[in-house]
Amino acid sequence: MPNRPENVRIAGFIGLPVEALIGAVVLTALPRRPRLIVAWLGGVVLGVMTVLNLLDIGFYQYLGRGFNVILDWPLFSDAYSYLQDTLGGSGALGVLLAAIAIPAVILGVTALAVVRLSNLMARHRATTTRTVLVLSMVWMTCQALSLQVGDVPLAAEHTVTMLQYRSDRIRETIRDEREFSRTAKVDAFGDTPGSQLVPDLRGKDMIFTFIESYGRSAVEDPIMAPGVDKTLDVSTQALAKAGFHAKSGWLTSATYGGSSWLGHSTFMSGLWVNNQNRYRTVTASDHLTLTEAFKKTGAWDTVGVMPGVQKGWPEAKWYGLDKVYNAFQLGYRGPKFSWSTMPDQYALEQFQQRVHGKKHDKPLMSFVILTSSHQPWAPIPKMVGWDQLGNGSIFDAIQKAGNNPADIIADSTRSKEEYGKTVQYSVTALTQWLERYGNDDTVLVFLGDHQPISRVSGNHASRDVPCAIVAKDPKVFDKIADWGWSDGLRPAHNAPVWKMSAFRDRFLTAYGSTPHPSKG
Repeated sequence: MPNRPENVRIAGFIGLPVEALIGAVVLTALPRRPRLIVAWLGGVVLGVMTVLNLLDIGFYQYLGRGFNVILDWPLFSDAYSYLQDTLGGSGALGVLLAAIAIPAVILGVTALAVVRLSNLMARHRATTTRTVLVLSMVWMTCQALSLQVGDVPLAAEHTVTMLQYRSDRIRETIRDEREFSRTAKVDAFGDTPGSQLVPDLRGKDMIFTFIESYGRSAVEDPIMAPGVDKTLDVSTQALAKAGFHAKSGWLTSATYGGSSWLGHSTFMSGLWVNNQNRYRTVTASDHLTLTEAFKKTGAWDTVGVMPGVQKGWPEAKWYGLDKVYNAFQLGYRGPKFSWSTMPDQYALEQFQQRVHGKKHDKPLMSFVILTSSHQPWAPIPKMVGWDQLGNGSIFDAIQKAGNNPADIIADSTRSKEEYGKTVQYSVTALTQWLERYGNDDTVLVFLGDHQPISRVSGNHASRDVPCAIVAKDPKVFDKIADWGWSDGLRPAHNAPVWKMSAFRDRFLTAYGSTPHPSKG
């Protein structure tokens, strides 16, 4: 059983497995009781390996990586919540029951099959011995001549290779946890006094915004790009009429397809947070985030607008946010759009009414996470008059007239089309909000958290996401003149590509921060 979706093809199952030959020799030689015990254990191991390979296939499809047997179990509760929002309670329950039943059946069938085969071989020892001898000669010949079907070796060692791979991943995960704990304690700006952090942005109204699943594919894929690029160009022109300028480039996200919080924490911390262990480690540390840097100066009030947060969020303290508005604190009375609790336009208008539009003794540093472009990209909200948003009930008819999520999930082309529309919607909502409510001191930094799943972005897509800085004050751009970023909201194909973890230090340095390293 292969562990990558692109390898699920007939050629992958043609090879002669060396593990089967070794197993046949061992089982044939053992007395009855030890043979049955070994057969049962071998069958269970085979079943477990098959289940893990299936999990790998699913994870590669959605997250662009294999399943981590140490770190990834908590993700299943998030997956179930997503299914409830997408397929409804009964649909999610059906998937859950299937997810329980399939591994149980695989384990039972493989164990029974190996026991049955071992009994058969024991009854025909002479025939088994001759057969194994011949097949061993065939295996060695195929190995010596490197014979293949397609690009798959006929002399297969897949199970041994996968066992080694699993073992290496476990050791690597344990080692990474120790090493990252030490890395997180070292911070180039950890001991920088507040007075020496971002002095060149004093008085600016800073807004950091993530657009869910806004990846490079949205800007360059032939199906999605025409609509998205047009929206970016039109928005750039509209912002220019309002007096705003923009620069944009590419950042390589630490995650892919999901686990958005890994992208958020990577961008804000300047550390490569690419798994749940690292996330837990860094959010439990005092490693400086971009948002905390503004708070540390004492010159900004800090606020978070998180329409996707529907439970306790202790990470707010690590991010340095004085106040957080979650999904239940924005007054929304309209329908959910699958996983997204409310349309981005509504969340942004509430940000204006509850926070941004009010008088403050200090400028604001705001952290906003938009959710309308979250999969399954159906139904999709539409822009309405900003003065008509009310409590969100205006979206009832739009939600009811939208597509069924199950219809979009099953169709790759429609997924791409609808994904592109959601990105267009999110970008339009954000840029219209800026045109409407931004001023001479507003500085907006917005970016994607990760690429969409492989069904939309492709099996070998990059992990790059667009990032843009928008402001009226030309001095904001003078400070980043050496970045080489493109003019406008749409990065050029050959615009610079940085790891997302590099942005924090480059940003802090560009705007006058003085490094004072902490060494843990």
